[in-house]
Amino acid sequence: MKSKQYEENSLSLTGSVAMGTGVMIGAGIFALTGQVAEQAGGLFPLAFLAAGIVAGFSAYSYVKMAAQYPSAGGIATFLMKAYGKGTVTAGMALMMYFSMVINESLVARTFGAYSLQLVDVQDTQFWVPALGVGLLVAAFIINILGNRFIGTFSTVTAVIKISGIVIFAAAGLWVSGLTFDSVGVTERTSAGSFLSATALALLAYKGFTTITNSGSEITEPKKNIGRSIIISLLVCVIVYVLVGLAVAGNLTVDEIIEHRDYALAEAARPTFGQWGTYFTVGLAIVATISGLIASTFAVSRMLAMLTEMKLVPHRHFGMPGDIQKHTLVYTVVIAITLTILFDLSRIASLGAIFYIIMDLAVHWAVLKHLREEVSARPWVPVIAIALDLAILGAFVWMKVNSDMLVIWVALGGILFVFAGEKLFLSWKEDDDDESEHADVHSA
Repeated sequence: MKSKQYEENSLSLTGSVAMGTGVMIGAGIFALTGQVAEQAGGLFPLAFLAAGIVAGFSAYSYVKMAAQYPSAGGIATFLMKAYGKGTVTAGMALMMYFSMVINESLVARTFGAYSLQLVDVQDTQFWVPALGVGLLVAAFIINILGNRFIGTFSTVTAVIKISGIVIFAAAGLWVSGLTFDSVGVTERTSAGSFLSATALALLAYKGFTTITNSGSEITEPKKNIGRSIIISLLVCVIVYVLVGLAVAGNLTVDEIIEHRDYALAEAARPTFGQWGTYFTVGLAIVATISGLIASTFAVSRMLAMLTEMKLVPHRHFGMPGDIQKHTLVYTVVIAITLTILFDLSRIASLGAIFYIIMDLAVHWAVLKHLREEVSARPWVPVIAIALDLAILGAFVWMKVNSDMLVIWVALGGILFVFAGEKLFLSWKEDDDDESEHADVHSA
Protein backbone atom coordinates (compact mmCIF):
# COMPACT_ATOMS: atom_id res chain seq x y z
CA MET A 1 0.00 0.00 0.00
CA LYS A 2 1.44 3.35 -0.98
CA SER A 3 0.45 6.85 -0.14
CA LYS A 4 1.73 10.20 -1.30
CA GLN A 5 2.55 11.07 2.32
CA TYR A 6 5.27 8.38 2.43
CA GLU A 7 8.40 9.54 0.66
CA GLU A 8 10.12 6.55 -0.91
CA ASN A 9 13.93 6.58 -0.75
CA SER A 10 13.84 9.54 1.66
CA LEU A 11 15.94 7.75 4.33
CA SER A 12 19.47 6.52 3.61
CA LEU A 13 21.16 3.60 5.40
CA THR A 14 22.99 6.12 7.59
CA GLY A 15 19.78 7.99 8.30
CA SER A 16 17.86 4.85 9.26
CA VAL A 17 20.70 3.66 11.54
CA ALA A 18 20.75 7.11 13.13
CA MET A 19 17.00 6.88 13.65
CA GLY A 20 17.24 3.44 15.28
CA THR A 21 20.15 4.34 17.57
CA GLY A 22 18.54 7.71 18.23
CA VAL A 23 15.38 6.13 19.61
CA MET A 24 17.25 3.40 21.50
CA ILE A 25 19.87 5.53 23.18
CA GLY A 26 17.39 8.27 23.95
CA ALA A 27 15.04 5.88 25.73
CA GLY A 28 17.63 3.45 26.96
CA ILE A 29 20.69 4.11 28.99
CA PHE A 30 19.60 7.50 30.35
CA ALA A 31 16.07 6.45 31.27
CA LEU A 32 16.54 2.89 32.43
CA THR A 33 19.91 2.49 34.19
CA GLY A 34 18.51 3.19 37.64
CA GLN A 35 15.27 1.31 36.99
CA VAL A 36 17.18 -1.81 35.90
CA ALA A 37 19.62 -1.56 38.84
CA GLU A 38 16.66 -1.40 41.22
CA GLN A 39 15.67 -4.90 40.10
CA ALA A 40 18.96 -6.58 39.13
CA GLY A 41 21.13 -5.05 41.85
CA GLY A 42 24.82 -5.22 41.05
CA LEU A 43 24.24 -7.29 37.93
CA PHE A 44 22.51 -4.44 36.09
CA PRO A 45 25.25 -4.05 33.41
CA LEU A 46 24.80 -7.74 32.58
CA ALA A 47 21.03 -7.23 32.39
CA PHE A 48 21.62 -4.78 29.53
CA LEU A 49 23.84 -7.34 27.82
CA ALA A 50 21.21 -10.07 28.31
CA ALA A 51 18.54 -7.77 26.90
CA GLY A 52 20.75 -7.18 23.87
CA ILE A 53 20.92 -10.93 23.30
CA VAL A 54 17.12 -11.19 23.56
CA ALA A 55 16.76 -8.28 21.12
CA GLY A 56 19.18 -10.00 18.75
CA PHE A 57 17.02 -13.12 18.57
CA SER A 58 13.90 -10.95 18.25
CA ALA A 59 15.41 -8.93 15.42
CA TYR A 60 15.65 -12.05 13.25
CA SER A 61 11.89 -12.20 12.73
CA TYR A 62 11.67 -8.50 11.91
CA VAL A 63 14.60 -8.60 9.50
CA LYS A 64 13.16 -11.60 7.65
CA MET A 65 9.72 -10.06 7.29
CA ALA A 66 11.00 -6.57 6.50
CA ALA A 67 13.15 -7.95 3.69
CA GLN A 68 10.14 -9.77 2.23
CA TYR A 69 7.52 -7.07 2.89
CA PRO A 70 9.18 -3.62 3.07
CA SER A 71 6.43 -1.17 3.92
CA ALA A 72 5.81 2.06 5.75
CA GLY A 73 3.27 0.03 7.72
CA GLY A 74 6.10 -2.06 9.19
CA ILE A 75 4.82 -4.37 11.90
CA ALA A 76 1.18 -3.82 10.94
CA THR A 77 1.96 -5.16 7.48
CA PHE A 78 3.83 -8.15 8.93
CA LEU A 79 0.93 -9.05 11.20
CA MET A 80 -1.63 -8.75 8.41
CA LYS A 81 0.40 -11.09 6.19
CA ALA A 82 0.27 -13.71 8.96
CA TYR A 83 -3.08 -13.24 10.69
CA GLY A 84 -5.18 -11.55 8.02
CA LYS A 85 -7.14 -8.34 8.31
CA GLY A 86 -8.79 -9.03 11.65
CA THR A 87 -8.82 -8.43 15.39
CA VAL A 88 -5.45 -10.11 16.09
CA THR A 89 -3.64 -7.99 13.52
CA ALA A 90 -5.32 -4.75 14.53
CA GLY A 91 -5.00 -5.43 18.26
CA MET A 92 -1.34 -6.43 18.17
CA ALA A 93 -0.47 -3.54 15.88
CA LEU A 94 -2.11 -1.16 18.32
CA MET A 95 -0.19 -2.83 21.16
CA MET A 96 2.98 -1.94 19.32
CA TYR A 97 1.72 1.56 18.69
CA PHE A 98 0.87 2.15 22.35
CA SER A 99 4.15 0.65 23.55
CA MET A 100 5.96 3.17 21.35
CA VAL A 101 3.82 6.05 22.59
CA ILE A 102 4.52 4.90 26.16
CA ASN A 103 8.19 4.97 25.21
CA GLU A 104 7.80 8.59 24.12
CA SER A 105 6.40 9.58 27.51
CA LEU A 106 9.32 7.70 29.14
CA VAL A 107 11.79 9.76 27.11
CA ALA A 108 9.88 12.98 27.80
CA ARG A 109 10.02 12.48 31.58
CA THR A 110 13.69 11.51 31.33
CA PHE A 111 14.32 14.83 29.59
CA GLY A 112 12.61 16.61 32.47
CA ALA A 113 14.47 14.68 35.18
CA TYR A 114 17.91 15.35 33.65
CA SER A 115 17.20 18.98 32.76
CA LEU A 116 16.36 19.76 36.39
CA GLN A 117 19.89 18.76 37.41
CA LEU A 118 21.01 22.09 35.96
CA VAL A 119 18.90 24.14 38.35
CA ASP A 120 17.93 24.07 42.01
CA VAL A 121 14.22 23.22 41.86
CA GLN A 122 12.33 21.62 44.71
CA ASP A 123 9.00 20.96 43.01
CA THR A 124 10.16 18.16 40.73
CA GLN A 125 6.70 16.55 40.71
CA PHE A 126 5.47 19.51 38.68
CA TRP A 127 8.52 20.41 36.61
CA VAL A 128 9.51 16.93 35.39
CA PRO A 129 6.21 16.33 33.54
CA ALA A 130 5.95 20.01 32.59
CA LEU A 131 9.30 19.93 30.81
CA GLY A 132 8.37 16.59 29.24
CA VAL A 133 5.15 18.04 27.86
CA GLY A 134 7.10 20.98 26.44
CA LEU A 135 9.46 18.61 24.63
CA LEU A 136 6.55 16.64 23.17
CA VAL A 137 5.04 19.84 21.78
CA ALA A 138 8.42 20.78 20.27
CA ALA A 139 8.74 17.30 18.71
CA PHE A 140 5.32 17.73 17.13
CA ILE A 141 6.37 21.01 15.50
CA ILE A 142 9.66 19.57 14.20
CA ASN A 143 7.89 16.53 12.73
CA ILE A 144 5.76 18.83 10.59
CA LEU A 145 8.97 19.75 8.74
CA GLY A 146 9.20 16.32 7.04
CA ASN A 147 11.35 13.22 6.61
CA ARG A 148 14.51 14.64 5.11
CA PHE A 149 14.98 17.18 7.90
CA ILE A 150 14.42 14.47 10.50
CA GLY A 151 16.91 12.12 8.83
CA THR A 152 19.59 14.83 8.77
CA PHE A 153 18.80 15.92 12.33
CA SER A 154 18.92 12.34 13.60
CA THR A 155 22.26 11.74 11.90
CA VAL A 156 23.89 14.82 13.43
CA THR A 157 22.54 14.23 16.94
CA ALA A 158 23.37 10.51 16.81
CA VAL A 159 27.01 11.34 16.15
CA ILE A 160 27.04 13.89 18.98
CA LYS A 161 25.47 11.70 21.62
CA ILE A 162 27.21 8.44 20.74
CA SER A 163 30.57 10.22 20.75
CA GLY A 164 29.71 11.95 24.01
CA ILE A 165 28.47 8.79 25.70
CA VAL A 166 31.61 6.91 24.63
CA ILE A 167 33.69 9.74 26.13
CA PHE A 168 31.62 9.51 29.34
CA ALA A 169 32.08 5.73 29.49
CA ALA A 170 35.82 5.88 28.75
CA ALA A 171 36.42 8.61 31.33
CA GLY A 172 34.30 6.82 33.91
CA LEU A 173 36.12 3.53 33.33
CA TRP A 174 39.54 5.26 33.53
CA VAL A 175 38.71 7.07 36.77
CA SER A 176 37.32 3.87 38.30
CA GLY A 177 40.64 2.15 37.65
CA LEU A 178 38.65 -0.67 36.07
CA THR A 179 37.49 -1.74 39.51
CA PHE A 180 33.79 -2.42 39.70
CA ASP A 181 32.94 -2.97 43.35
CA SER A 182 29.25 -2.40 42.62
CA VAL A 183 29.11 -5.18 40.02
CA GLY A 184 28.11 -8.53 41.41
CA VAL A 185 25.35 -10.36 43.23
CA THR A 186 23.68 -8.23 45.91
CA GLU A 187 20.70 -8.71 48.21
CA ARG A 188 18.43 -7.50 45.39
CA THR A 189 19.74 -10.10 42.93
CA SER A 190 17.96 -13.36 42.17
CA ALA A 191 17.23 -15.33 39.03
CA GLY A 192 13.72 -13.88 38.90
CA SER A 193 14.83 -10.31 39.52
CA PHE A 194 17.54 -10.57 36.86
CA LEU A 195 15.05 -11.88 34.27
CA SER A 196 12.63 -9.13 35.27
CA ALA A 197 15.37 -6.52 34.90
CA THR A 198 16.18 -7.96 31.47
CA ALA A 199 12.55 -7.41 30.42
CA LEU A 200 12.82 -3.78 31.48
CA ALA A 201 16.22 -3.35 29.80
CA LEU A 202 14.72 -4.71 26.57
CA LEU A 203 12.97 -1.35 26.22
CA ALA A 204 16.41 0.13 25.62
CA TYR A 205 16.59 -1.85 22.37
CA LYS A 206 13.02 -1.81 21.06
CA GLY A 207 13.81 1.30 19.03
CA PHE A 208 15.08 -0.94 16.24
CA THR A 209 11.44 -1.56 15.31
CA THR A 210 11.11 2.08 14.22
CA ILE A 211 13.34 1.10 11.30
CA THR A 212 10.83 -1.50 10.13
CA ASN A 213 8.04 1.08 10.45
CA SER A 214 9.91 3.29 7.99
CA GLY A 215 9.99 0.37 5.53
CA SER A 216 9.60 1.59 1.99
CA GLU A 217 10.98 5.03 2.88
CA ILE A 218 14.48 3.54 3.27
CA THR A 219 16.67 3.34 0.16
CA GLU A 220 17.04 -0.25 -1.12
CA PRO A 221 14.80 -1.52 1.70
CA LYS A 222 15.25 -5.26 1.08
CA LYS A 223 18.95 -4.88 1.78
CA ASN A 224 19.20 -1.90 4.10
CA ILE A 225 16.43 -2.59 6.62
CA GLY A 226 18.26 -5.65 7.95
CA ARG A 227 21.61 -3.87 7.88
CA SER A 228 20.16 -0.89 9.75
CA ILE A 229 18.70 -3.08 12.49
CA ILE A 230 21.86 -5.14 13.01
CA ILE A 231 24.18 -2.12 13.07
CA SER A 232 21.90 -0.21 15.45
CA LEU A 233 21.68 -3.12 17.89
CA LEU A 234 25.46 -3.72 17.90
CA VAL A 235 26.19 -0.05 18.53
CA CYS A 236 23.73 0.08 21.41
CA VAL A 237 24.92 -3.15 23.07
CA ILE A 238 28.47 -1.80 23.18
CA VAL A 239 27.37 1.62 24.43
CA TYR A 240 25.05 0.26 27.13
CA VAL A 241 27.53 -2.21 28.60
CA LEU A 242 30.36 0.33 28.68
CA VAL A 243 28.19 2.98 30.31
CA GLY A 244 26.77 0.48 32.80
CA LEU A 245 30.28 -0.48 33.88
CA ALA A 246 31.30 3.19 34.12
CA VAL A 247 28.33 3.97 36.36
CA ALA A 248 29.02 0.88 38.49
CA GLY A 249 32.62 2.00 38.87
CA ASN A 250 31.61 5.38 40.33
CA LEU A 251 28.44 4.75 42.35
CA THR A 252 27.22 2.10 44.73
CA VAL A 253 24.06 0.23 43.83
CA ASP A 254 22.17 2.08 46.56
CA GLU A 255 23.29 5.42 45.14
CA ILE A 256 22.23 4.40 41.63
CA ILE A 257 18.79 3.40 42.90
CA GLU A 258 18.41 6.56 45.00
CA HIS A 259 19.02 8.70 41.90
CA ARG A 260 17.49 6.25 39.46
CA ASP A 261 15.73 8.85 37.28
CA TYR A 262 19.06 10.59 36.47
CA ALA A 263 21.68 7.98 37.39
CA LEU A 264 24.24 8.97 34.74
CA ALA A 265 24.31 12.60 35.86
CA GLU A 266 24.84 11.46 39.44
CA ALA A 267 27.64 9.11 38.36
CA ALA A 268 29.49 12.03 36.76
CA ARG A 269 29.23 14.23 39.86
CA PRO A 270 31.74 12.62 42.27
CA THR A 271 34.35 12.01 39.57
CA PHE A 272 34.13 15.02 37.28
CA GLY A 273 32.48 17.64 39.50
CA GLN A 274 29.87 20.10 38.31
CA TRP A 275 31.28 20.30 34.78
CA GLY A 276 30.95 16.56 34.43
CA THR A 277 27.33 16.88 35.45
CA TYR A 278 26.78 19.61 32.87
CA PHE A 279 28.36 17.43 30.19
CA THR A 280 26.23 14.39 31.06
CA VAL A 281 23.02 16.37 31.36
CA GLY A 282 23.77 17.98 27.99
CA LEU A 283 24.18 14.56 26.42
CA ALA A 284 20.92 13.40 28.01
CA ILE A 285 19.09 16.41 26.64
CA VAL A 286 20.45 15.83 23.11
CA ALA A 287 19.68 12.09 23.35
CA THR A 288 16.13 12.51 24.60
CA ILE A 289 15.26 15.30 22.15
CA SER A 290 16.55 13.39 19.12
CA GLY A 291 15.08 10.11 20.38
CA LEU A 292 11.65 11.62 20.83
CA ILE A 293 11.66 13.29 17.42
CA ALA A 294 12.71 10.06 15.71
CA SER A 295 10.13 8.02 17.60
CA THR A 296 7.28 10.43 16.86
CA PHE A 297 8.29 10.36 13.19
CA ALA A 298 7.88 6.57 13.00
CA VAL A 299 4.92 6.09 15.34
CA SER A 300 2.63 8.63 13.69
CA ARG A 301 3.28 7.04 10.31
CA MET A 302 2.50 3.61 11.68
CA LEU A 303 -0.89 4.80 12.95
CA ALA A 304 -1.55 6.52 9.62
CA MET A 305 -0.89 3.23 7.82
CA LEU A 306 -3.25 1.39 10.19
CA THR A 307 -5.86 4.01 9.34
CA GLU A 308 -5.32 3.52 5.61
CA MET A 309 -5.62 -0.24 6.12
CA LYS A 310 -8.98 0.51 7.77
CA LEU A 311 -7.89 -1.35 10.90
CA VAL A 312 -8.51 1.56 13.28
CA PRO A 313 -11.21 4.25 13.39
CA HIS A 314 -10.32 7.78 12.36
CA ARG A 315 -11.93 11.17 12.89
CA HIS A 316 -10.68 14.50 11.54
CA PHE A 317 -12.21 16.58 14.38
CA GLY A 318 -12.11 19.54 12.02
CA MET A 319 -8.31 19.42 11.68
CA PRO A 320 -6.73 20.44 8.36
CA GLY A 321 -4.10 18.37 6.57
CA ASP A 322 -3.75 14.71 5.69
CA ILE A 323 -4.20 11.61 7.86
CA GLN A 324 -0.57 11.50 8.94
CA LYS A 325 -0.83 15.01 10.40
CA HIS A 326 -3.89 13.90 12.36
CA THR A 327 -2.19 10.76 13.69
CA LEU A 328 0.75 12.92 14.74
CA VAL A 329 -1.65 14.98 16.86
CA TYR A 330 -3.23 11.85 18.40
CA THR A 331 0.21 10.40 19.20
CA VAL A 332 1.45 13.53 20.93
CA VAL A 333 -1.78 14.00 22.91
CA ILE A 334 -1.65 10.41 24.24
CA ALA A 335 2.05 10.77 25.12
CA ILE A 336 1.37 14.04 26.95
CA THR A 337 -1.40 12.39 28.98
CA LEU A 338 0.89 9.51 30.03
CA THR A 339 3.72 11.94 30.84
CA ILE A 340 1.45 13.80 33.24
CA LEU A 341 -0.18 10.78 34.89
CA PHE A 342 2.65 8.25 35.46
CA ASP A 343 6.19 8.24 36.83
CA LEU A 344 9.20 6.77 35.02
CA SER A 345 9.02 3.36 36.69
CA ARG A 346 5.37 2.74 35.85
CA ILE A 347 5.71 4.08 32.32
CA ALA A 348 8.65 1.74 31.68
CA SER A 349 6.74 -1.21 33.17
CA LEU A 350 3.70 -0.68 30.95
CA GLY A 351 5.91 -0.30 27.91
CA ALA A 352 7.73 -3.55 28.63
CA ILE A 353 4.53 -5.57 29.03
CA PHE A 354 2.88 -4.21 25.87
CA TYR A 355 6.01 -4.59 23.77
CA ILE A 356 6.85 -8.17 24.76
CA ILE A 357 3.27 -9.37 24.16
CA MET A 358 3.35 -7.86 20.66
CA ASP A 359 6.83 -9.29 20.11
CA LEU A 360 5.52 -12.78 20.87
CA ALA A 361 2.83 -12.35 18.21
CA VAL A 362 5.47 -11.40 15.62
CA HIS A 363 7.62 -14.47 16.35
CA TRP A 364 4.58 -16.77 16.27
CA ALA A 365 3.61 -15.23 12.92
CA VAL A 366 6.98 -16.19 11.46
CA LEU A 367 7.05 -19.64 13.04
CA LYS A 368 3.46 -20.68 12.35
CA HIS A 369 2.36 -18.77 9.25
CA LEU A 370 5.24 -17.23 7.27
CA ARG A 371 8.25 -19.46 7.82
CA GLU A 372 8.51 -20.65 4.22
CA GLU A 373 7.58 -17.32 2.63
CA VAL A 374 10.33 -15.43 4.47
CA SER A 375 12.83 -18.33 4.43
CA ALA A 376 13.21 -18.37 8.22
CA ARG A 377 15.04 -20.99 10.25
CA PRO A 378 12.43 -22.19 12.79
CA TRP A 379 14.82 -22.59 15.75
CA VAL A 380 15.49 -18.83 15.91
CA PRO A 381 11.89 -17.68 16.55
CA VAL A 382 11.45 -20.66 18.91
CA ILE A 383 14.33 -19.37 21.05
CA ALA A 384 12.99 -15.81 20.77
CA ILE A 385 9.57 -16.95 22.03
CA ALA A 386 11.12 -18.88 24.94
CA LEU A 387 13.22 -15.88 25.97
CA ASP A 388 10.25 -13.50 25.75
CA LEU A 389 8.06 -15.79 27.86
CA ALA A 390 10.79 -16.19 30.50
CA ILE A 391 11.44 -12.49 30.99
CA LEU A 392 7.75 -11.48 30.71
CA GLY A 393 6.71 -14.09 33.27
CA ALA A 394 9.39 -12.96 35.71
CA PHE A 395 8.54 -9.30 35.18
CA VAL A 396 4.79 -9.77 35.70
CA TRP A 397 5.43 -11.84 38.84
CA MET A 398 7.68 -9.10 40.24
CA LYS A 399 5.02 -6.46 39.58
CA VAL A 400 2.25 -8.59 41.09
CA ASN A 401 4.26 -8.59 44.31
CA SER A 402 5.38 -4.95 44.23
CA ASP A 403 3.08 -2.74 42.13
CA MET A 404 -0.25 -4.32 41.25
CA LEU A 405 -1.53 -1.07 39.74
CA VAL A 406 0.76 -1.61 36.76
CA ILE A 407 -0.79 -5.04 36.16
CA TRP A 408 -4.35 -3.70 36.38
CA VAL A 409 -3.61 -0.82 34.01
CA ALA A 410 -1.88 -3.20 31.56
CA LEU A 411 -4.80 -5.66 31.66
CA GLY A 412 -7.30 -2.84 31.24
CA GLY A 413 -5.35 -1.46 28.30
CA ILE A 414 -5.15 -4.84 26.58
CA LEU A 415 -8.87 -5.48 27.10
CA PHE A 416 -9.71 -2.00 25.78
CA VAL A 417 -7.58 -2.46 22.65
CA PHE A 418 -8.86 -5.90 21.65
CA ALA A 419 -12.52 -5.37 22.63
CA GLY A 420 -12.52 -2.01 20.86
CA GLU A 421 -10.99 -3.51 17.72
CA LYS A 422 -13.45 -6.39 17.75
CA LEU A 423 -16.38 -3.97 17.87
CA PHE A 424 -14.91 -1.59 15.28
CA LEU A 425 -14.14 -4.34 12.77
CA SER A 426 -17.56 -5.95 13.23
CA TRP A 427 -19.30 -2.58 12.71
CA LYS A 428 -17.16 -1.91 9.67
CA GLU A 429 -18.00 -5.35 8.25
CA ASP A 430 -21.70 -4.68 8.77
CA ASP A 431 -21.39 -1.29 7.05
CA ASP A 432 -19.54 -2.87 4.12
CA ASP A 433 -22.23 -5.55 3.81
CA GLU A 434 -25.00 -2.93 3.82
CA SER A 435 -23.14 -0.86 1.21
CA GLU A 436 -22.67 -3.91 -0.99
CA HIS A 437 -26.34 -4.85 -0.55
CA ALA A 438 -27.42 -1.33 -1.52
CA ASP A 439 -25.20 -1.39 -4.60
CA VAL A 440 -26.77 -4.66 -5.74
CA HIS A 441 -30.29 -3.29 -5.38
CA SER A 442 -29.43 -0.01 -7.14
CA ALA A 443 -28.01 -2.00 -10.05
